Amino acid sequence: MEKTALWASTFFYLFSFCSTLLALRAKQLRPGRFSFVAIFLGVLCQSWFLMLRGKGTHACPITTLPEMLIFLSWAIGWFYLLIGSTYRVSLMGIFTAPLILIFQSLGFFFLTPAISVQHVLNPWIEAHAALSLVAFGALGLASVSALMFLFQEWQLKSQAPSPIFRFLPPMRLLETTTVRLLWLGLGLLTMSFAAGVLSGISISGMKFWISFLLWGSYGLLGVAQQGGRLSTHRFAQGMVLIFLFALGILFWLS
Repeated sequence: MEKTALWASTFFYLFSFCSTLLALRAKQLRPGRFSFVAIFLGVLCQSWFLMLRGKGTHACPITTLPEMLIFLSWAIGWFYLLIGSTYRVSLMGIFTAPLILIFQSLGFFFLTPAISVQHVLNPWIEAHAALSLVAFGALGLASVSALMFLFQEWQLKSQAPSPIFRFLPPMRLLETTTVRLLWLGLGLLTMSFAAGVLSGISISGMKFWISFLLWGSYGLLGVAQQGGRLSTHRFAQGMVLIFLFALGILFWLS
């Protein structure tokens, strides 16, 4: 049943991406009409998988790197559903769906059978790990929004913009979306640190300092943007680069 849930969610994400591409090619795009519903169904199927996996492991299903990648793609999907409908940036799905497909495909390919956790779990540690990945879901979508901004900026400077250009949301809206997702992700990341402190377990070593570095980098980026010390172009570049660095760290530490 776990594989069925993952195959189904992969199909819906792929359908979302392909249907949007076909609509763009036909110049008959209806923002959010198909992409939004397909991603919604994909997220539901991922939720089904995570529920089944949690029952199998008797823990939050983030005990291995493949599980974390699937959990991260699930979090990005949920934030897209929230942001896409609220801020009317539904075309973000054409950028979001491939990112989710990459994470999920890697997780699916290397996924191993569930192993039940035998020791007593610390709920604060579980909350710390889950909140961290949910936070990076928000930050990942912020990077997608920043990438859309950079793409639109590049299109404006080119003499022959592609057909997708006229369907993109205003750059000001993309900037606002990126900033709000940054602060949302940073807030969730701060809550994950608080959960780690409440766990009562000594926090030190490489993981702690790397996590602190990422938290500080996002915080400095947000403060610099709010203070007008960064251009929107540099801010968007920073969002993409820090998220890529965070992904590299996730693979390295796992």
